[in-house]
Amino acid sequence: MSFFEAIMICFSKYVTFAGRANRSEFWYCYLFLAVGAIITAIIDIIIFPDWVGAFSPLSTVFSLALLLPFDAVSARRMHDVNRSGWWQLIPLTIIGIIPYTYWVTKKSDPQDNNFGPNHSQIN
Repeated sequence: MSFFEAIMICFSKYVTFAGRANRSEFWYCYLFLAVGAIITAIIDIIIFPDWVGAFSPLSTVFSLALLLPFDAVSARRMHDVNRSGWWQLIPLTIIGIIPYTYWVTKKSDPQDNNFGPNHSQIN
């Protein structure tokens, strides 16, 4: 899966929390979010230099626009490793960062699971 395919899937499934998302879909969406956040922060600093550290309008709009798609792809990634989508909240407990990192980097379940068929089995 290419970067642009992953972004298209992420936006086409804007608020779809059902199903599965493989590693490349999740990580490309994460990369898009990180790079977009950096770019909008730089633009905010250039356009609104007096607002640095207070309110960054472009960064805020960008983050809010990607909140639901990133939550959805995170839930689908948890489904891909046979975990409930609610497990994406475990990093809120500081020690939870460790299992969450393991799950998002783990290979997909090779067989069908409770959340749908494996991606390699879908035509």
